[in-house]
Amino acid sequence: MPKTTFTRQEIQSFAQLSPFELKDRFIQLAQAAQADKPGQKEKSQAQMLNAGRGNPNWVATGPREAFYALGYFALSESRRVWTADNLGGMPELRGSAERFDTFVRRHPDLPGIELLQNCVEYAVERFGFDRDAFVHELTDSTIGDNYPVPDRMLTHVEQIVRGYVHDEMFAGRPPAGNLSLFATEGGTAAMCYVFDSLMKNGILKKGDRIALMVPVFTPYIEIPELDTYEFDVVTVNASLFAETGVREWRYPTEEVAKLADPSVKLVCVVNPSNPPSLAMSERVANQIKDIVAGPNPNLLVVTDDVYGTFVEGFRSLAAELPRNTLLVYSYSKHYGCTGHRLGVIGLHDDNVIDEMIAGLPQAEKDRLNRRYGSLSLAPEKIRFIDRLVADSRQVALNHTAGLSLPQQVMMALFSLFDLLEEGQAYKHKIRDIVRQRLDLLLEGAQMKIADDPKRAGYYIELDLLAEAERVHGKDFADFLEKNYEPVDPLFRLAEQTSVVLLNGGGFDGPEWSVRVSLANLDDLDYLKIGHHLRAIFNDYAEEWRATRVV
Repeated sequence: MPKTTFTRQEIQSFAQLSPFELKDRFIQLAQAAQADKPGQKEKSQAQMLNAGRGNPNWVATGPREAFYALGYFALSESRRVWTADNLGGMPELRGSAERFDTFVRRHPDLPGIELLQNCVEYAVERFGFDRDAFVHELTDSTIGDNYPVPDRMLTHVEQIVRGYVHDEMFAGRPPAGNLSLFATEGGTAAMCYVFDSLMKNGILKKGDRIALMVPVFTPYIEIPELDTYEFDVVTVNASLFAETGVREWRYPTEEVAKLADPSVKLVCVVNPSNPPSLAMSERVANQIKDIVAGPNPNLLVVTDDVYGTFVEGFRSLAAELPRNTLLVYSYSKHYGCTGHRLGVIGLHDDNVIDEMIAGLPQAEKDRLNRRYGSLSLAPEKIRFIDRLVADSRQVALNHTAGLSLPQQVMMALFSLFDLLEEGQAYKHKIRDIVRQRLDLLLEGAQMKIADDPKRAGYYIELDLLAEAERVHGKDFADFLEKNYEPVDPLFRLAEQTSVVLLNGGGFDGPEWSVRVSLANLDDLDYLKIGHHLRAIFNDYAEEWRATRVV
């Protein structure tokens, strides 16, 4: 008897969808399955276990309280200047730090006020800020009564976020030189801006060859296929096994060697990876460094490091290869703030992109001078990091570009919180949460993964075909491939157990792998998901054994 109501042909057609679109189909199936159970229709949402999306179910409360406390002070500053019913004025710079100190003393019981004070004092001490200038930037920006100035990123906020990146992305060992930052509407906008500006500036052209280190976050697969780009994509596959049936999710030397081809203009990497959730090994990082030092010196690296804080001692490629790397970072996962849309692009001031622009043919330079000519009398001197800002607003609206000021203040407070003891304790707590959930999932599924100290554990990618070979041998694995589509287990899970997972093949991983988010459900839900996954696996094994009965 078939275990899913869909035919193999129907499943094949659905498998062509993006995993995030396919997820919606699984959700519909899971909800329908719950509604069909007598007396449980009202509970369908609560019964469904959707581990398909990476939105965490935790939030960092401390820095949010500090932000709201800052809001009360900012309003008091506005009303001090001008008060008429619901009308206030623009906060004044002079004396703002002294007034902040007075406000703190007068409101000791205001939630978040102590953390806010600690953040301000830490920033002044570490970065050498003028107190009036810093407090006024926080105050005026919280009110949001001005356009962002500078448009790329607020002066003090950029220094704070740079400190956060140095500590958390560069393991406290930043490379020499300055890292310039552009605050963006989350990592999503950062990705779009990077690809768009590289094209606009002639660094990449339609049809160029780029590389993806896979498995990888699906948009990195789908963006290059758009008719705007139509890139020739080379995949660097994580295909090593720790032992039979246990994937290591590591890149073989011969795969990384593909980047040595000078025709490969750019490589995209999510580090730690998504879905395997492993930080890049030193072996691979060193191999890429050797490639840049040798056969492919202009290789550009786009590294998306959103999960870096979940790995002890994490060090980004932007620290190892500062001249070649564009850093993309988002605060969404660490702080549970996907709705805030907080991200940054980082690029060292000494970089090959600016050199490549300077070395373009004269006709290309003339084109770019016309493009950016309204911004400067010397448009050829505009750095790529600032061209990103202009391109994000079609150049003509560069004067109103930039991330909203309250968002930048929230970014600063998240960063400062992390740099304090409270933030470090929070970081270790959320690491423990995802690792506990991973243990429970594996316990329920009775599956084995490779031990790896660089595991972030925010997601896990489980290769069901490899597990089939590990447990029952190659004959069982061959049976699955011959008789079922790789996403068949996900349809069964949704219909039979109301569990929603994503297909690993949609991330350019093994077709028979599944991606589980360990961030968005309660701990014991992962034990249940593991049990359901093992039960489905055992059903396949029974079907296989039935075919072997003579």
